[in-house]
Amino acid sequence: MPRADRLIPRLRPRPRSSRIWPRLTLLAGLGAGTLALTALQGFAQSHALLINASPSLPHWAIWLEKDAVPTRGAIVLFAPPPSKLLTAHFGKRPQPFGKRVLGMPGDVVTRQGRTFAINGEVVATAKPKSRKGEALALGPTGTIPAGCYYVGTDHPDSFDSRYAPIGWICQDRILGVGRPIL
Repeated sequence: MPRADRLIPRLRPRPRSSRIWPRLTLLAGLGAGTLALTALQGFAQSHALLINASPSLPHWAIWLEKDAVPTRGAIVLFAPPPSKLLTAHFGKRPQPFGKRVLGMPGDVVTRQGRTFAINGEVVATAKPKSRKGEALALGPTGTIPAGCYYVGTDHPDSFDSRYAPIGWICQDRILGVGRPIL
């Protein structure tokens, strides 16, 4: 019969250098994970994915860059100014609006009848009444102030800068610049 001490392998202490590597690997992994989470948190604070339910833009998914500066033709997402008309059509807490930047600070907005032009180029015609029959007051004209933008789309029912309740959209309302994804 074999001796019991031969059936049970002897545990020999590992050399000190082989015990430190698993600890270093664990610490390195924890450090890398912490850095990755910090980077993701910073990314999430300056970016967002928004879903567009409005037919005024042809895109239904928009990637939002919160720190980007609006440029002519870019999509901006903004918190619409509160108004009775806005509440009647979109509720007390409307979702952000997405429109294209048609006019930049310093551009001149003019109106002939219900047709708006920016620097002499026609950009929109305002409807006299909303889909629910309310009268639609016309938006501002003149030089667009610093930090503000004339926003709109070519959709005939777009609720944008051609109407007084929206007007020029200034920096304090802008959530960021959007990039269409789908």
